[in-house]
Amino acid sequence: MKISTRKNNRFVRLLSVWTILLLGVLAMSGCGPGKDPAGTETAAPAAQATSETAVVDLSDAQLENLVQRSYQYVAMYNVNNKFAITEGGWNLCAANTTLKDHTLTDIARPNNDTLYLACLLDLRDDAVVLEIPEFDSKYVSLMVTGYDHHVNIPLATRLGDFDEPLNVVFYTERTEGYAGEAVEGIDQTFEATGDFISAVFRVMPHQTEPERFERIIEQMKSTRAVPLAAFRGGDPQPASEVDFPAVGETDADVFANNLLEVMQFVFNHTSFDANNELDQAVLEAYRPLGIAPGQPWNPEAAPQIDGERIRAVTQRIQAEGLALMADESASADMWPRMFQPKGASDLRTILAVSIIGPIGQPQEEALYPALISQDGQPINAMHDYVIRMSPDELPPALAFWSLTLYDMANGFFIPNDQKKYSIGENAGMKLDEDGGIAIYIAAEQPEGVPEENWLPINRDDIELSGVFRIYVPDLEKMKAWSPPKAEKLGAD
Repeated sequence: MKISTRKNNRFVRLLSVWTILLLGVLAMSGCGPGKDPAGTETAAPAAQATSETAVVDLSDAQLENLVQRSYQYVAMYNVNNKFAITEGGWNLCAANTTLKDHTLTDIARPNNDTLYLACLLDLRDDAVVLEIPEFDSKYVSLMVTGYDHHVNIPLATRLGDFDEPLNVVFYTERTEGYAGEAVEGIDQTFEATGDFISAVFRVMPHQTEPERFERIIEQMKSTRAVPLAAFRGGDPQPASEVDFPAVGETDADVFANNLLEVMQFVFNHTSFDANNELDQAVLEAYRPLGIAPGQPWNPEAAPQIDGERIRAVTQRIQAEGLALMADESASADMWPRMFQPKGASDLRTILAVSIIGPIGQPQEEALYPALISQDGQPINAMHDYVIRMSPDELPPALAFWSLTLYDMANGFFIPNDQKKYSIGENAGMKLDEDGGIAIYIAAEQPEGVPEENWLPINRDDIELSGVFRIYVPDLEKMKAWSPPKAEKLGAD
């Protein structure tokens, strides 16, 4: 599929697609050793000649290593490219003016408590300027990430930003004609690690204040992505077309169907640091397969790998990642390394957050504790639950907090007529007279419970996943705070 990144007039919706041109010319006589997840060397994959292409027999350790080190790239390729495919191109900004509902299936575990303003940028042919207005909101952040899923927060209300307009230019080491030099009218420069990046604003909409809400919506709509040439008053270069590898309905689909093609494309549009251990490890994992930066994708010469075997490994690793994030002590241990810039995280953490839901924010901006049950069993829609918090047990948020409910398998909202998917200041909640709250997960609205405090479910034998979002958390108080647990109703 070819997508032109030429600017059009349509606003882009949100998130997800795989962008990758691949190659992998495999000269089997030149295969070198790979590394398993522990970093030890393993034998090079064995190839079996066929009449068409070489079939590579990967060991269990090699498959495990390949999936673990690829997941962050696959997840973000799927996220960023689906978004661009939906709207027909890049270098557009899409202001979402309503909270998300169950029809959003492009990304796992999306927000339902802030509005998104998403700008998908193609930085190959020219740098791109984001013209950003001031925002009349108590909470705004700008999150930037490429296919490598390293997260940067260049602007945030927490940092004192968004109280006046700003022009920020984005580029990479491969951008034609710009290398970070000063430009009149540009307030900040940002060198990205990928040619195709998402620049996503999270904006608290203040829905209970109608006039303020309307001002915020107009401010979101006025944000623009402008090629640097046009910003300087010249004629922008027509964006060159690019062949993107197919995206997958799920991450496992990419692993099974076109992993090598996607990773070749990613390698060609990502900056790798010679001194970064994770960067060098993923390059090393693909070297025996003929996938390396700067090569074209040649499907006739590319090796063949067992897609269904990789899918099975991927699904197992996904299940392990979900279980890890549901482990209170394990997730708390990973908080300081979640959604961090390059060099500030580790493979275990990046893998886990890429599985649970990509493009989150670091702990200074938000924390995402998982909801677990009192009995330690998975929360299941065959039962009703209540989550009780006294005033002192509320999440220690300096901005605001929410609790959002999803199905465990896919990370999607639970469809319901009320379109109620989260509890919080923006989606609605009612505190008790003493300032605490009781939140109900139930198939029917419990008697005497405000609708604002009810998370509807469909009575079905499916596991559920709850996620707290704590915006600008008080990190000192977080040391002593534990997420409340879901109590099963009607249990013996």
